[in-house]
Amino acid sequence: MTNLLWPGDERAGDLLTDQMLMRSMVRVESAWLDALVGAGVAPAEGADLGELVGEGDTEQLALSAENGGNPVIGLVGLLRQRAASAQGRYIHRGLTSQDVMDTALMLALSTAAEQLRAQFAEQISALSALAEAHRATPMVARTLTQQAAPTTFGVKVAGWLDGVVDAYTRLRALAIPAQFGGAVGTYSAAVELMALRTGATDPVAAAEHVARSAATALGLQFRPPWHTNRAPITAFGDALIACTDCWGRIASDVVTLARPEIGELSEPAGARRGGSSSMPHKRNPVLSILIRRAAIAAPALAATLHTAAALANDERPDGTWHAEWDTLRTLARRTVVAGSQCIELVSGLNVHTDAMAENLAGADVLGEQRAIAELAGKLPSPGYLGAADRLTEASVQRARRALDG
Repeated sequence: MTNLLWPGDERAGDLLTDQMLMRSMVRVESAWLDALVGAGVAPAEGADLGELVGEGDTEQLALSAENGGNPVIGLVGLLRQRAASAQGRYIHRGLTSQDVMDTALMLALSTAAEQLRAQFAEQISALSALAEAHRATPMVARTLTQQAAPTTFGVKVAGWLDGVVDAYTRLRALAIPAQFGGAVGTYSAAVELMALRTGATDPVAAAEHVARSAATALGLQFRPPWHTNRAPITAFGDALIACTDCWGRIASDVVTLARPEIGELSEPAGARRGGSSSMPHKRNPVLSILIRRAAIAAPALAATLHTAAALANDERPDGTWHAEWDTLRTLARRTVVAGSQCIELVSGLNVHTDAMAENLAGADVLGEQRAIAELAGKLPSPGYLGAADRLTEASVQRARRALDG
């Protein structure tokens, strides 16, 4: 997948593309049907649902989705039409369109989470090595755009690393549940199936068992229906924002320190990367620019998810639920793209220690030290880096624990 208006979009591969989402919806229908078979509701013999549809069906489903407001209705009709066995009659029985859409999105988002966790592991390793390599590299610290006091580049990287570890920890703790509730979130049709087809003494418990079995088969968490409680959606959106926030912070530092008049950092070189259409002497920090782009655009997408959650009404929202789908697709893809770009940035970042030393030597940044010495009535102490080394070490150790945990 490519996108002329979002350079680098191809880095997200087929994540949340139409084809992936269709496959995810079929997986949901298949897991539910298997659970019905296991409960003795549907006959055991039947076709593999995944073989009943192909990539060429996505356009037809997309076009027909306008008629019902979602693509599930067309997919169910297609599956039932192509299923030759008696089992086909039980496809989707006990489900509603929102069950399939929500669970398919959770499946796709779980893939995004897996990719992001792998990206974080690479970033944490690269940043840890960078922090340790420069724990004693002095440089000027800047506050409110002005030169402030001495620090080390190791401390700066440790700050980046802390943000990355925070986002990684949040993502790893994320709950990704299936959605199985039936028409109005009460398992009504599933309970009826259990009562009439199996004669279960406790059809409610039997219906819940089917839902739990289907969730387990999909590798998702089981929880009660959440048709109008959109916390799982907003939680995922917020976790994605935490990712772009921490990467945006890194990129913001890089674009500042890569300015020619500062010259303390530069991006890894790449063939034709950073070029200008009219100024051949330029090498723009393109990776950082594109990461910042994602960090700037992402919060508005999460705001859409929160607005939709706040306005979810009745037992199925009218429009707010629908607004989530493409918002999640866009947010997840852009986050994965930015994560890939950030790996490349921090793994190949060029650190110009000579420029750092020169800028520090040419700056009067010991005002705080002199003020403290005057307060104590003594001469300033040699060196002025405070707890820089200890802070760097603490961040690196925390990162290692996060990866091990």
